[in-house]
Amino acid sequence: MTETLEVIPRRWKVIQHVREKFSCRACERVSQVPAPFHVTARGWAGPNLLAMVLFEKFGQHQPLNRQAERYAREGLPLSLSTLADQVGACCAALAPLSRTLEAHVMAAERLHGDDTTVPVLAPGKTDTVRCWVYVRDDRPFGGTAAPAALFHYSRDRGGTHPQAHLARYAGLFQADAYGGYGKLYAADRKPGPIIEAACWVHARRPFFVLADLAKSAAQAAGSRPTKVMSPIALEAVRRIDALFDIERDINGASAAGRLAVRQAASAPLVAGLEAWMREQRARLSRTNDLARPWTIC
Repeated sequence: MTETLEVIPRRWKVIQHVREKFSCRACERVSQVPAPFHVTARGWAGPNLLAMVLFEKFGQHQPLNRQAERYAREGLPLSLSTLADQVGACCAALAPLSRTLEAHVMAAERLHGDDTTVPVLAPGKTDTVRCWVYVRDDRPFGGTAAPAALFHYSRDRGGTHPQAHLARYAGLFQADAYGGYGKLYAADRKPGPIIEAACWVHARRPFFVLADLAKSAAQAAGSRPTKVMSPIALEAVRRIDALFDIERDINGASAAGRLAVRQAASAPLVAGLEAWMREQRARLSRTNDLARPWTIC
């Protein structure tokens, strides 16, 4: 058997709905079946086309001008302004769904938050902006609520953005050590306090960078200078990974069950990690990479 991977180019088509009018001589009325539904008022684009344009723009970061150029090469001339109008109309049409999703995410007892950079085209350059993500996922804690993610966009990484996003939230918030979250943890905060839950993944990351075996091997094989791998960082990663192994085993268990396992198995490992780290820190010089202050976000 010989298999060949091939692609079938997409086809564009215009669907015409012919709606005849009928008149009644007795009552002198005219009747006609309703027009087919369009996502946007008096629209002409089908839902599949709109979904493709939106996914290409927001999911694949494909600017509308490039989409217009590609559609034109396929024989469908759609101007940039036309596509922009459709995107704006879709955003307005999806606004109720967005608000419903936001209400569901913000109703969670615990949230996971993070931000990442996003390149945005600007005149003569590329700007680096921020995408803020807030995730509700109760499955690891035995919850039955549907998981969901909420995305926000900002031109910079100012602390006012997460403070505005979480202005009406009160509960447990797991995130990195970004200073912009600081005001959220104030005891007198309204509508209620947000309990900080530090993230082990972010705490592990600097150690992993200094103990990245694959990266060190790749640098050694290439022309880039190789940094000396830190055995202390490697041991720190190993110790933290042991905590992750415990969490994988209790994923989905009840709160009481997870608490019992953590007190019995995780707490001794954390206490041992702290004692070991303080011992190693006393032996390091101030110029060592492991002794420098880290920003774990």
